[in-house]
Amino acid sequence: MWRRVSQAVSAAVINSHWPSLFARTIYGGKLKGFCVPGLNCYSCPLALFACPVGSIQYILAHIRPSIEAGKYYLGFYVIGTLGIVGSAVGRMACGWICPFGALQDVLYKIPTRKIEIPRAFNYFKYAVLLVMVVILPAMVLDEFGYGEVWFCKYLCPAGTLEAGIPLTVLNSSLRSQVGIQFWLKASILLVFLGLMIPVRRPFCRTTCPLGAIYSLFNRVSILRLSVSSECIKCDRCYKVCPMSIKVYENPNSRDCIRCLDCVKVCPVNAVSYEIAGRRLGSSEPF
Repeated sequence: MWRRVSQAVSAAVINSHWPSLFARTIYGGKLKGFCVPGLNCYSCPLALFACPVGSIQYILAHIRPSIEAGKYYLGFYVIGTLGIVGSAVGRMACGWICPFGALQDVLYKIPTRKIEIPRAFNYFKYAVLLVMVVILPAMVLDEFGYGEVWFCKYLCPAGTLEAGIPLTVLNSSLRSQVGIQFWLKASILLVFLGLMIPVRRPFCRTTCPLGAIYSLFNRVSILRLSVSSECIKCDRCYKVCPMSIKVYENPNSRDCIRCLDCVKVCPVNAVSYEIAGRRLGSSEPF
């Protein structure tokens, strides 16, 4: 229950600039200089803060002109924010804060035949991170030396849902400019929305570059999971896991979003979490 409350509250707080919605504009105040830990589109009319993935791309897309101008702005704030969150809780922001992750959890509850996707697809998100978030924005430049935010512009379904569609509906001048790029991103969004019903968190598992960044911290973060020898391998943890992980095989898997559902359902209290080395049982509240 607390995870659902956290997801709802975070979504409401980071998307609470209602004046921009009524004015049909994008909020551009001082708060947009800060990043939220989860994936949340900068261009959403309601968004108060920036998206870390979009911020990384923007920095890399402008890095050459800024260096040539003597401004060595390398995005230490954004990198530091991700490093602090990742070092503290690993990929937990994906399970407790990210609005797009919450949407996937809700849609998966729709009764239908459930399917599993091959684990090999889980590595695709690292290719997305490397190519679309790092290499292309920094290397593919226009005549003025500026790059583009490739992931946001050509792929991100969260951006289409939170910004592309609402802005097009609200602003008649944008509707006249709708073209192939918009329909391509809308199609990508529809594919993921369709997959979210039979597949557990397909975007988080296969495509999200922010999840790829946080996943690198799972084995070394302050908050970690552990499984004791009392484990009976009943697979109850696997059945409730939104990322299809058998916790007893790898309690700190790179794909684990630290939802802690496995801790709650373990019948023998074999699964627990530890904070700074202190092991806590399932009976202790997080």
